[in-house]
Amino acid sequence: MRKFLFLVVLAMAATFEVNAQQYKVITSVESIVPNGLGRSRIINALEEKDYKEYTTVRSEEDNSRNKSDRGDIRVKNFEETKLLNFYNLGGIRFQNIAANDALITNMINSMIAEGWTLEHVISAVESEGGKGDGKGIFITRYIFKK
Repeated sequence: MRKFLFLVVLAMAATFEVNAQQYKVITSVESIVPNGLGRSRIINALEEKDYKEYTTVRSEEDNSRNKSDRGDIRVKNFEETKLLNFYNLGGIRFQNIAANDALITNMINSMIAEGWTLEHVISAVESEGGKGDGKGIFITRYIFKK
């Protein structure tokens, strides 16, 4: 009986697939350009890139460049979900922020339903900062793990 039980447990263990952890980054870019002139999107790359193909090790003796073209880095297959801009002609639009929150929440819930967990959220603001401060984006990176 013990041998049979051992063989059953061994057979079950052999059927489980051992997977390494995966990470996925999804980025939201929300325009903070006045008068609604900017563009806001959620971006999700649908293809993978090997960072090693675009990495160069440099030393004093060898100042060679990576042979790959920077254009090769571009991802051509990605999802682009429209978001609303923070501003329009009347100023800041709180309805737009609420609509964006609803879309981003739905995206996060969809990822969780697909087996991902939200591991980290990183946000930043980029603004011209000069006279008039007429350009800027609010960027958030959502890092998921499976």
